[in-house]
Amino acid sequence: MKKCDVDYTLYLCTDRELMSTDTLEEAVTQAIEGGCTVIQLREKDCSSLDFYRTALNIRQITKKYNVPFIINDRVDIALAVDADGVHVGQSDLPAKEVRRILGPDKILGVSAARLPEAVKAVEDGADYLGVGAMYPTGTKTDARPVTMEELKEIRSAVNVPIVVIGGINLNTLDNFKNTGIDGLAVVSAVIGAKDIKKAAEAMAGRFREK
Repeated sequence: MKKCDVDYTLYLCTDRELMSTDTLEEAVTQAIEGGCTVIQLREKDCSSLDFYRTALNIRQITKKYNVPFIINDRVDIALAVDADGVHVGQSDLPAKEVRRILGPDKILGVSAARLPEAVKAVEDGADYLGVGAMYPTGTKTDARPVTMEELKEIRSAVNVPIVVIGGINLNTLDNFKNTGIDGLAVVSAVIGAKDIKKAAEAMAGRFREK
């Protein structure tokens, strides 16, 4: 898949502790069938070997559905499983170095909460930005809050796709209409739902109405 063709509408970040299914593979499959357009594998509490094995399994699912597969933080895992790209935060490897390691063809996403971070990320080779936390979120208690004004400043300053993250759910997504963002990054609102497929359908459908 070409980087320019990626649909960022509903960007799922996985979380084993929140998922309502028995397996991550089941959760990801349901999410994609419901309308998730990008899958990011985020594994904070497992060995490198377990992360690698899980990534191989999720890679097969995303290939089957032709959905971009992003690895959080771990450039080595992404290269090992031939993922479509990597997402890094401000305390991970610098975006410039990640781009150098990945080469020009892989997707590079960078988290940004402030305008200077966003501008630098794009200069360093980011293909898209994850901007947030827009609202308080239990999945990342140390996340820095981002105001709507800051989001609009970032949107005006960069020409790459933006997905918002942090407390994004059916109750908050309408607040992003007319902001020019490209998608919603979700965790608990989808993967923690009793019916993951239905939750994804509802969010993707509502966002596309904007």
